[in-house]
Amino acid sequence: MQAKKSAIYGGSFDPFHVGHATIIKEIFIQYDIKELFIVPTYLNPFKNKFHRLPEHRYMYLKNRYHNLGNIKLIDYELKQQRPVESIETINYLYDKYNLEKPYFIIGADNLNGLEKWGDIKGIKKMVEFVVAKRDGIEIPPQYKVLDINCPISSTELRRII
Repeated sequence: MQAKKSAIYGGSFDPFHVGHATIIKEIFIQYDIKELFIVPTYLNPFKNKFHRLPEHRYMYLKNRYHNLGNIKLIDYELKQQRPVESIETINYLYDKYNLEKPYFIIGADNLNGLEKWGDIKGIKKMVEFVVAKRDGIEIPPQYKVLDINCPISSTELRRII
């Protein structure tokens, strides 16, 4: 039997919504992981501003998930007070938690921009991508799929509000 893996789920969570919550629930169900590291960004490296303050987004996540021992909320990127590349966070988590090739959860909308990520080759060696279905985007066969059905985005929520 294969040992249970850990998973990393980073993002702006700006705002946190039902799509994020569905991903968090479904990764445990569909991939039977042992623990999930939720890593809110200070500022996404591909954006130039945030809408809700980083500490507010962190506190919302903390209030929602603090009693669940298999979910660890990581404030590493927030403490840097700058945009942090994913490779830096992955290295931090490897060092602190002695990880063995964890899953790394992204939304399908991030697939087209993956090659722009800093040290994407290094990232692909260290993690196994799990891609959450979104907006009918086709997911290439080299990626694991997280089958969710939640057509909502933070950008769309902000536009509506």
